[in-house]
Amino acid sequence: MPTHQTNGRSGRASVAARPFQLRGRFITAVGLRLEAESLDEAFYSMLDEQLRSAPQLLLDAPMLLDLSKVPGLTDTQQVRALVDALRARNLQVFGVENATDPQRRMAEELGLIPVLIGRDAPVEKVGADRRRKADKLLPPDNLLMTQPIRSGQVVVAERGDLTVIGSVSSGAELIASGNIHVYGNLRGRAFAGAYGDETARIFCQRQEAELLAIAGIYRTSESLGDDMRDQCLQVFLKDDGLKLEAVT
Repeated sequence: MPTHQTNGRSGRASVAARPFQLRGRFITAVGLRLEAESLDEAFYSMLDEQLRSAPQLLLDAPMLLDLSKVPGLTDTQQVRALVDALRARNLQVFGVENATDPQRRMAEELGLIPVLIGRDAPVEKVGADRRRKADKLLPPDNLLMTQPIRSGQVVVAERGDLTVIGSVSSGAELIASGNIHVYGNLRGRAFAGAYGDETARIFCQRQEAELLAIAGIYRTSESLGDDMRDQCLQVFLKDDGLKLEAVT
């Protein structure tokens, strides 16, 4: 919105544009959960193997370090070496999640942002907020798309399910806090349960996806299996893994 300034000589108002805009962005980041505090040669070997298996997914990807399993990892030099190694592999580490107070201070010293993910908020705060604002909770807001989704498009359903009547092209992204339904070919990427809902599912009429993910657990086209390709199926989480099941 323009602002008005007064011209000192004429007394007339002139119009000047604001020098910036604040705009919301939905960014899909990759979370690297550290399972052990020992970041040795074996760790980097397994990391390189993972990068080789999904190079396009992880290349230049925004990345968070998930410290939920390593609360004792507070060695600044060790974490700095990890960040440097990840960035040398074109992984754009920008923050940490599930950090303890000492880890938050360490992250800030390293120039990393402590990020609070919705489902990782302290239980006491979540419970209090729910009691105080139970009557103000927003209802689900499901999103229906009746046109095919083209390459490069990103469609987000922030408070509910996303349904697409048509096909999803390669290079497109579907993101939903709830379930995703595609009545057509699914060739792009689909992220269901984007805010941590592990009960979310993905349904598609024909599976040719580049990536499928639920609550941050994903599988790429290389690991989905040829037997599940071109199938009508559902995708869900079971035993901490992404499962694909044909719908007959």
